[in-house]
Amino acid sequence: MKLIEQKQLAGMNIHYRFYSLEYFLEAQVRAGFRTIELWAGSPHFFLSNLEYDDCKKIKKMIRDRNLEVKVITPENCSVPYQFAASDPELYRRSFDYFKKGLDAGEELGCRIMAVHSGRGNLNEDREEAWKRGRDMLARLADYAQTKDITLAMESLRPQETNLATTLKDVKRMIDEIHHPNFKAMIDTTAMGVAGENPEQWFQVLGSDIVHMHFIDGTPYGHLIWGDGRHNLKEWLETLNRHQYQGLLSQEITAQEYYWKPAEADRRNYAMFRPFME
Repeated sequence: MKLIEQKQLAGMNIHYRFYSLEYFLEAQVRAGFRTIELWAGSPHFFLSNLEYDDCKKIKKMIRDRNLEVKVITPENCSVPYQFAASDPELYRRSFDYFKKGLDAGEELGCRIMAVHSGRGNLNEDREEAWKRGRDMLARLADYAQTKDITLAMESLRPQETNLATTLKDVKRMIDEIHHPNFKAMIDTTAMGVAGENPEQWFQVLGSDIVHMHFIDGTPYGHLIWGDGRHNLKEWLETLNRHQYQGLLSQEITAQEYYWKPAEADRRNYAMFRPFME
């Protein structure tokens, strides 16, 4: 039963942070991936508000292995840069940082940059933080349009943000920004923690869903398929029913995979293989 094209399944390098970029790329080839989402974090790709790595070099490394990078995801959880920063100077630097992410994405040939709502201080009015995040994302959407890149916004878990944690929040942000280069993405871990499912997301957002972090979970944990409780076949059938043509990126962040990430990717890819045939 063919439910997914090989090129839709995208490997991601975030759980290879203790290995070189070359090792990650070779591991993707061995596992069977042909598409990647590039986590723009050190040591694989340096990105700051002032500069970033040589994209020609990175792109050649990827192409030499018959791989293609389609999405760039600037590190945005463990760095000071964030979309709703309250300090004006940090807000300015954060905007410059994400603009650099778009610049790098354009050079690499990406059509999507993954984003989220940012987070507010817990000792301030949530709506004030929401406005800061919304305004930055709207400005970034304008800039993304000049690069022919679409911003794809995911929800996060409540432990990660006090802003967009649900489908309702993402829909609100999409409606308020109302920009052709600002769309939605599903992160199945955040979705599961919120008690939601893919059918609900497609019922509400439909074709505005342009990307996914499509991973297993309990619902917590960004797990490889088979290590969580989600129903892979059922979810793939939902995607097909709604004619989803975007990527299913494997954002594996659970630390238990950090030591043997290539082995995890081989097991993960094997779970999808029956649905590619």
